[in-house]
Amino acid sequence: MLRWHIESKQLQLRYTWKISRNSSDEKTNLFIRVADRRFVGIGEAAPNIRYGETAQELTRQYESLVENGLELIRSLEDLQVLLSLYPPANSLRFAIESAYIHYFCQKKGITVVEFLGLRLPQSVSTAFSLPIMDPALVPAFIRDNNLNRFGNLKVKVNQEEGLNLVRQVASVSTKPLIVDANEAWNDPDELLVFLEKLKRFRISFIEQPLPAAQTEAYTYLRQHTPYDIFADESVTNEADFELLQKQFHGVNMKLMKAGGYLNGLHILEQTRQRGLKTMVGCMIETSLGIWSAMQLCQGVYQADLDGFLILKNEPFGIVEEKNGELLIP
Repeated sequence: MLRWHIESKQLQLRYTWKISRNSSDEKTNLFIRVADRRFVGIGEAAPNIRYGETAQELTRQYESLVENGLELIRSLEDLQVLLSLYPPANSLRFAIESAYIHYFCQKKGITVVEFLGLRLPQSVSTAFSLPIMDPALVPAFIRDNNLNRFGNLKVKVNQEEGLNLVRQVASVSTKPLIVDANEAWNDPDELLVFLEKLKRFRISFIEQPLPAAQTEAYTYLRQHTPYDIFADESVTNEADFELLQKQFHGVNMKLMKAGGYLNGLHILEQTRQRGLKTMVGCMIETSLGIWSAMQLCQGVYQADLDGFLILKNEPFGIVEEKNGELLIP
């Protein structure tokens, strides 16, 4: 019988992480461990309040899965059935599935990318995200943290200070900028006015500027935007890809939303098949979660895997960052 275990870790952040809808100075992530007498696999869950996920609720869901036979599963197929019968939050589902896959790969003597039928890049170039802050603090923040070592900078914005934030970043960096609004706008025409004002800056693309529920507004926006628009909150563990093709130019796949390696790979494949650009992103995660995301980065258009870099004391140390490149030691 496999032994399963759950543990929570409080992760202190190096600075206040603020986006358009909330801010935090610490995160509580969960870690699922599965083992027999020789092999062990660990997976990470990074709960996201945007989807109603909390550490407490995920712990309750985990205990329910144990009560309903988690410790009796004998194969990945068994696990998939259990998770479909008692569906947990997506981030917990990913932690459980990835823990089992990590265990299985150890037992079989294969790598995760071999299991997935992929190839692990030698390194992954990541963007770095700036939280919302007083615009006057942005230039010093970039210089003090040497952020120009990254190939792209992502600027988190809200309606109130969005233009000033982008302007301040551009004043001290010539790097291409990703503008991430986290659903901050509600009116697509007001958003288009904002996008017109960005034309003086070097903008790569815009990420999820309107609420995910505004499907018609996204179709309208795609027809009028001067920049590519990428979906983030509009894609969780499932998506209408035919509709996404009419709304967006690209998709940000996050394993914590996809609910597992297998579904994450499916989302990337469906995205590519429809001519949309692919992106692999993250929540605030340890290097374990980032390592997992790196397994799916073969051939992606953009990676945004900086979540572990804002932790004060990253606990695993299984990914390194050098000059904006992520490496597995």
